[in-house]
Amino acid sequence: MSYSIKTDKSTIFTVIGLITMIILTITKVVPSSQLAGYAVFAGIAFFFIVEAFAKTRDAESGLRFKTVLADIKKPGVLLWTLLPIVSAIATLAVGNLIFSGDFVSHVMGRAGSMLSFDKILLLTVQVIIAALGEEIAFRGFFVGKAMKIFPFWPCAVVSSIVFAAGHIAPGNVALVVYDVAAIFIDSILYTMVYRKSGNCLISTISHIFSNGCALAASFILF
Repeated sequence: MSYSIKTDKSTIFTVIGLITMIILTITKVVPSSQLAGYAVFAGIAFFFIVEAFAKTRDAESGLRFKTVLADIKKPGVLLWTLLPIVSAIATLAVGNLIFSGDFVSHVMGRAGSMLSFDKILLLTVQVIIAALGEEIAFRGFFVGKAMKIFPFWPCAVVSSIVFAAGHIAPGNVALVVYDVAAIFIDSILYTMVYRKSGNCLISTISHIFSNGCALAASFILF
């Protein structure tokens, strides 16, 4: 299959959005920089901008509320939706074994800057909002819109590299590499959920349950 780049407005804004997200994430190389977090907001904004310029019909949108039940019933979707949960628990178990408990502390420290662990209701809302925002930005926009221009796998890999890089937190080099690699794998899994379902709300559900189970396991098991 050949891919040609069309210079319509939706394509132009897709490319601008992708570059913006990548540049914002690259600022992670400066430990004190807080700009990387804005990559999610940029992705969300460009998702809706591109859909507006492309005049995307509701049935073709990458964000569909009305078809959630139908989309999750598509072949293979449920399996891919559950795989990140298994991956999250396995990542914690192996990380805890390799790094003698330091990995869970690292993850909790990374997440602690955004989540309120002492307030369950607020924590639940934060997990849901964070997952939805990341899925719209990285699956709905970065993958969904980019794959209208480029082949799927380059979009999947590059978006997952950017997604993982945005989660880098200070720490032991080996521990950080392990953490980022695990996030990259999870991102690939969320991308497959999106590809199979065509709806980033389904990948959001997968993301929420994965993060929720990982947090619960961190408190209960580790």
